[in-house]
Amino acid sequence: MHIGKIIKQELRNQGRTVTWFAKCLYCDRTNVYKIFQRESVDSELLYRISRILSHDFFRYYSRELEEDEGEEEI
Repeated sequence: MHIGKIIKQELRNQGRTVTWFAKCLYCDRTNVYKIFQRESVDSELLYRISRILSHDFFRYYSRELEEDEGEEEI
């Protein structure tokens, strides 16, 4: 799982701009592009992003955890 790519895709799905997102995060656009390149994101930042985009990005981790647990039972 690459959370940065998932965030980028959700931003696109919502028709939001990188400039808008950067303003909401109180950072520069270059920092947003760096987030898009990350495979993981600090939980506090991920919480802020989830709130801004009204999208639960933690569910991707939960889903992956459930899949991992299912594989162990086999």
